[in-house]
Amino acid sequence: MEITTRYRSLVADNARWEGFRFRDDDIIISTPPKCGTTWTQMVCALLIFGTPDFDRPLDLISPWLEQTVRSKDAVFADLEAQTHRRFIKSHTPFDGLPFDERVTYIAVGRDPRDVAVSMAHHFDNMDLDRFLALIDAATGLETLADVMPTELPVQATDLSDRFWQWAEGDTMPGQSISGLPFTLHHLETFWGVRESPNVVLLHYQDLRDDLVGEMTRLAARLGIARDDINALAQAASFTAMRERAAEVAPNTTEPIWHDATAFFYAGTSGQWRDLLGDDDLRRYAARVAELVPQDFAEWLHRGPIAPGS
Repeated sequence: MEITTRYRSLVADNARWEGFRFRDDDIIISTPPKCGTTWTQMVCALLIFGTPDFDRPLDLISPWLEQTVRSKDAVFADLEAQTHRRFIKSHTPFDGLPFDERVTYIAVGRDPRDVAVSMAHHFDNMDLDRFLALIDAATGLETLADVMPTELPVQATDLSDRFWQWAEGDTMPGQSISGLPFTLHHLETFWGVRESPNVVLLHYQDLRDDLVGEMTRLAARLGIARDDINALAQAASFTAMRERAAEVAPNTTEPIWHDATAFFYAGTSGQWRDLLGDDDLRRYAARVAELVPQDFAEWLHRGPIAPGS
């Protein structure tokens, strides 16, 4: 399958899709980081298996194919051996994924202001030395010299300052783990194809507001018949997943966290409200307007961003 746009960083490389053999009912779950990826993986697992009891950790059932902490051969072998319906994790925008009409592509949007807050806690919980050691063992850091940062970015200590670093940074999509340009670009590529029959665009807030309803809608789009979604949805609650962090958090088989439980930090919406006043929101709205059209921005933020707009 041809890759239209290359997205490559120290953390991930979408060229790893080259040579992957799709099956008729494969699913790709592709979201920007901290937009509900693991949550959607869990929902798909529950719908496919019909039980919250899995025979191995979720990150082996649904691996992040592009991530460089495991060898491509190992990930391909795991997926080739699967006999159930496969659902594969991705953080690659739609234009960087191999397209196959047999595949269902799922994306999840989330208010980027909440993504920024969640990403700050996510970064603090990451064992960077362990992370780099895993990449070196799997891929070899010398092969990534052209995307290796000369130094890690200095993180502000104040959460408000960290928000603006994330929102106003100018790193291009594919060159950073997370940032407002990357998050908006990723989701906008799915927004543009949202009417395609094999694309499903979800919203984090809808999952929070009506998990049963969204699971029912997703099951219908995937052609899965379930009469026990109410019971299955209980296993997809934030509390239930946090209690099973060792089984369902990402990278538990190649651990990169100080605390796997802390991966599930809050899972709420509106965490940004304690950081941003009216002037901040106008500043943020201007930044968003530089990057994406208004209709998409209002869908993602669930309405106007700045007071009085």
